[in-house]
Amino acid sequence: MIAKLVPIFFRDLVLLTRGAQGRGGAVLPLLFFLAVAMLFPFAVGPDARLLARTGAGVIWVAALLAAILPLDRLVEPDVEAGMFDQWALRGIAEEALLTVRILAHWLSFGVPLMLAAPISAGLLGLDAQQLRTVEVGLLLGTPGLAAIGVTIAALTAGLRAGSALGGLLAIPLAVPLLIFGAGSLQPGGEGGLLLLGACSLVALAVAPFAGGAAIRAGRE
Repeated sequence: MIAKLVPIFFRDLVLLTRGAQGRGGAVLPLLFFLAVAMLFPFAVGPDARLLARTGAGVIWVAALLAAILPLDRLVEPDVEAGMFDQWALRGIAEEALLTVRILAHWLSFGVPLMLAAPISAGLLGLDAQQLRTVEVGLLLGTPGLAAIGVTIAALTAGLRAGSALGGLLAIPLAVPLLIFGAGSLQPGGEGGLLLLGACSLVALAVAPFAGGAAIRAGRE
């Protein structure tokens, strides 16, 4: 099974990183993430204390929106092309395929966001300790965002305006991750990282089974 999944993983990673026809891909979520961090100080003014107090929330909202940008190409193109049917004929379970897809999605947006976090932290006036907390939070929380994104993409694959509907569904599901991620930077919010990690693990555990059931239901 692993030998079958390895080439599928690299295929998914290349497609998600490069984007459709070599355009966009991982660059769009990264640019969006940085653009939000760059524009927010212009909206609220140069107050350093206000920026530091609200910066964590801005980073997490930007991370969520960056995670749902590629929803329309996470699952639907392969459903339309019949790839999941072909993989099923080869004996590869949908749950295994979606687990690989979640990992590829996380690598295509989560890791670039973590690398860009120091730039965002500088724009928002976060100090070194806050930046470390943000990095740990992104490491714990972005896998959960990737899991939610792939699950919603599987649920809405084949639906008219599925991308817009997927975004509306993903936002409320990701609210706990945003609350605990942003709250971890508040005074006394150290436990937020533990809760963030727990929520992310739950999403990772549920996502392959929920998404796999959705794909099988659509096939029937």
